[in-house]
Amino acid sequence: ERIGRDISLDALEREVMKDDIFFRTSGGGVTLSGGEVLMQAEFATRFLQRLRLWGVSCAIETAGDAPASKLLPLAKLCDEVLFDLKIMDATQARDVVKMNLPRVLENLRLLVSEGVNVIPRLPLIPGFTLSRENMQQALDVLIPLKIRQIHLLPFHQYGEPKYRLLGKTWSMKEVPAPSSADVTTMREMAERAGFQVTVGG
Repeated sequence: ERIGRDISLDALEREVMKDDIFFRTSGGGVTLSGGEVLMQAEFATRFLQRLRLWGVSCAIETAGDAPASKLLPLAKLCDEVLFDLKIMDATQARDVVKMNLPRVLENLRLLVSEGVNVIPRLPLIPGFTLSRENMQQALDVLIPLKIRQIHLLPFHQYGEPKYRLLGKTWSMKEVPAPSSADVTTMREMAERAGFQVTVGG
């Protein structure tokens, strides 16, 4: 059974701008997330161009694993880019999440060099990303970029119902949530490195 629906650019703009009064009174805006927003980069770019004409604050969430020609035009329309850094070993990243880590890091550096406000997000997933080594590798990438704010995202099981609705198997069912002690360890590592840390951003 299909869950989503197709929508035109005009219809999406009309739907979102029904909330214009809330954007203006709250200072809020629109964040495009996913899935992966870069899978529809052209549509997303055109959509944010329209929102900017209305003065709406815009953001995207991305893993950054796409050609820079797709990412950069979209990112430059944003007030902030929430940029996921997951497995920091290139071989493991390729094998586990099919990610081209060198391209991801190249894109991260490009966005920073272009003046984009990047907020890195580090998922804390036991058995995958929740380790001192992985955290230190991420910090080693970020420190030279002079990024000062990061979000730590402790793993949870909230995604399971979405998979069930899509008729897919949730392969992370047996993965536990990180302990509060583990989260504290990761937060303290980042804070000692000079970062302002938000847990659950």
